[in-house]
Amino acid sequence: MKENILICGIGAVGSIYAEKIQKYSPDNLKILVDEQRLERYTKNPPVFNGKELRLNYILPDDKDFKADIIIIATKFDGLSDAVRNIKNFVKENTVILSLLNGVTSEEIIAREYGWDKLLLSYFIGHSAMRDGRFITHDGVGKIVFGAKGSDKTNEKPVQNFFDKLNIDYKIPNDIEHALWLKFMMNVSTNQPSAILRMTFGEMNANEYFMDFAKKLMREVQMIAKAEGVKNTAVMIDEALEAVASMVPNGKTSMFQDVLAERKTEAEMFAGTMINFGKKHNIPVPYNELMYEMFNILHKNFELRKNQLLLSKSR
Repeated sequence: MKENILICGIGAVGSIYAEKIQKYSPDNLKILVDEQRLERYTKNPPVFNGKELRLNYILPDDKDFKADIIIIATKFDGLSDAVRNIKNFVKENTVILSLLNGVTSEEIIAREYGWDKLLLSYFIGHSAMRDGRFITHDGVGKIVFGAKGSDKTNEKPVQNFFDKLNIDYKIPNDIEHALWLKFMMNVSTNQPSAILRMTFGEMNANEYFMDFAKKLMREVQMIAKAEGVKNTAVMIDEALEAVASMVPNGKTSMFQDVLAERKTEAEMFAGTMINFGKKHNIPVPYNELMYEMFNILHKNFELRKNQLLLSKSR
């Protein structure tokens, strides 16, 4: 018997796993969409590494499909819709993985479905490059996951499924440390690379950039320690090692969002850091700076879009 899989979000990360699972069991994979996306994807399917992805889509009001594993891979601003829209597809032993960046999405999902259905998880690897509906990825990446507490029951079905499909994964000894390490990398490189429009190679070669990144890392380190994360002393060295391993011409997801003038995930990164800073009375001035910079960028995107619409209406 093959597992029923539901994927919510087929952008740069979700499409990687939609493509892999589609090859294994197309009839057991469903992609959750709204009616607007259903029409768009049907007419103009996503193109992954040069090939159109012809996927089976499902609307939120469908009641005939139950998922063994649900993978949420939306942007942060789509998470609340995703949490609401997966309701009909959750059964007693469904396992949910959230591949969103950040450290808060699982908490949001758990409020609705409980921690017993959730694994802490994230994607790490070379960035997928997205240009409209065209997505390219070199195959380097893995899903890191693990149970939040001592009950590891939910790990086994996901591990078995990934083994069958040869999906690369890792189950770390301390998933919370690993999750916060990924958050540190995103806060320190995703954000400034988008503002400064720099590739990983340019970041690593520029000592001034890396000094700035370390200042953002130290803020995350302090917050992580206050949140009870273990072994925070080694996190900056771990993050620097991971950043150094990234493909030189790769662009972070936020850099790609800025190039496409899409709303970025600054709320998930700098916004979350500011909230944690208030909670623990820890100053986070560099993340406050990032937050202001992205507010300016987002406003500029909005102004340019409105100006374009105005010129077309004349």
